[in-house]
Amino acid sequence: MAKSFDELADRYMTSEQRVRAAKRTKELLAEMLLSELRKLAGKSQSELARMLGVKQPGLSKMEQQDDMQISTLKKIVEALGGEVHIIARFPKADVEINQFKTRRKSSKKIKTREMQELQLI
Repeated sequence: MAKSFDELADRYMTSEQRVRAAKRTKELLAEMLLSELRKLAGKSQSELARMLGVKQPGLSKMEQQDDMQISTLKKIVEALGGEVHIIARFPKADVEINQFKTRRKSSKKIKTREMQELQLI
């Protein structure tokens, strides 16, 4: 019977090697293209295209784009079982932008004065 990577790692790698491998894995996952995410999820272009209600050549074009609408990105990522989080990085803080999530009935807006107090702008 085939062994999983984790079983092999536990058997043949030191804890230090496993920590380094986990760190490198995290780095690689942080820099993936959509096509790589799709492959990692075990989906072909045809399968994902069917799930999204588009044709395979259309999905191929989307995967090659360097710019797309956030709603399109969300549909692709959610079809692969993930979530999209948009983070704005400022010198003093990281802020998750919630504007693109499902609309809530009551949303509190941060006033400009409050933003200035946070020194984000």
